[in-house]
Amino acid sequence: MEARPPRPGVPVRGSETGRPVMAALDLLGRRWTMRILWELNQAPAGFRELQRRCERMSSSVLSTRIEELSGAHLLALEGDGYRLTQLGRELVEALNPLDAWSRRWAEEMGPPTSGGPE
Repeated sequence: MEARPPRPGVPVRGSETGRPVMAALDLLGRRWTMRILWELNQAPAGFRELQRRCERMSSSVLSTRIEELSGAHLLALEGDGYRLTQLGRELVEALNPLDAWSRRWAEEMGPPTSGGPE
């Protein structure tokens, strides 16, 4: 069964009308999606290398996410492996302010306390 990414204009989590921002957040909120984008932003990778960089996530989850991200036109398979498309690179660039904010937030929150999630 082919993985279908959320699409603008089609109902998604949080939006019966499929507002584009809600479709994007649905896709980006899926387990491992952001990690895959971040890793491919660093350098292209084949399936096994990408799986290794993503701390050995299951091959079935990686395969599903690759299908979804390819269907969303965010990554493509080329000669040496998977790489971000222009649209994928623009997405990562758009997320850079959120990355900077999250680092400031982490500093504000301080180190994790023992017993809590890391």
